[in-house]
Amino acid sequence: MFTVTSLWIPFTVVAALGQVARNAMQRSLTKPLGTWGATNIRFLFGFPFSLLFLGVVLVATGDHIGMPPSMFWPWLLLGALSQIVATGLMLLAMNDRSFVVTTAYLKTEAIQTAVFGFVFLGDHLTWLKVLAIVIATVGVVITALRPGGEKSFAELKPTITGLVAAAAFALSAVGFRGAIITVPNVSFVTASSFTLVLGLFVQTLILTIYLFWRAPKVLQSILGLWKPSLLAGFMGAFASQFWFLAFALTAAANVRTLALIEVLFAQAVAYYSFKQPIAPREILGIVLIVVGVALLVGF
Repeated sequence: MFTVTSLWIPFTVVAALGQVARNAMQRSLTKPLGTWGATNIRFLFGFPFSLLFLGVVLVATGDHIGMPPSMFWPWLLLGALSQIVATGLMLLAMNDRSFVVTTAYLKTEAIQTAVFGFVFLGDHLTWLKVLAIVIATVGVVITALRPGGEKSFAELKPTITGLVAAAAFALSAVGFRGAIITVPNVSFVTASSFTLVLGLFVQTLILTIYLFWRAPKVLQSILGLWKPSLLAGFMGAFASQFWFLAFALTAAANVRTLALIEVLFAQAVAYYSFKQPIAPREILGIVLIVVGVALLVGF
């Protein structure tokens, strides 16, 4: 049985599963739409679904939302703008020849989130949880490595791309958590849903204006691919809804560390669906991820 305060655990697991599906859909749209066109998909087509989610929540809870406090807006903008940058860099990394190594750098997000959460929000983490974050992150890096791939860690481009993207994702998580916890006099579900709506609105507005100015043909292409974009948008909004619910209940670093289990999902798909064998190095990485996650949720 889960208490309210521990609901962040299943929320994060559901969000991680949704994110894996959304990333796969979004990746397939990168070639026809370009990096920023595919980035805008998750926001533009996710926004209507976030409104639907909020409507359902308001009816179910009976909450009434007033004007959020002034501190809400800087946190929201930090989360929204950082996520735009992070998503764009992530999609660039997917097309990079050193994608595997860049992905390993991306997974330093959990450690960076812990640092930013402590500095900006005063999120308290015990030494045991810090150890759990480090162990799980090391496990992901080991799992992501390929024979000979360690040489690519000396290359400047994947290093900068991966670390900056991870930092942007970390700032995004901290920013959105900061916004959610400032929404007064409503349930955590309503605060999360309300923040998601405004966050997606800001992101949609900014990227759509940018594309209209710099690449109007991309906007036409997006509308032409509305069917796959609609599904990607739904999965994006669905995953974000559960990320935000988790952020409302615990430190962002806890959420982003548990989210590393998506690596286990990917390994399971590769093994059972594509019959790809698991190397000893990957087994070691998986063990470290499991140990780190177990420490995180168990203590």
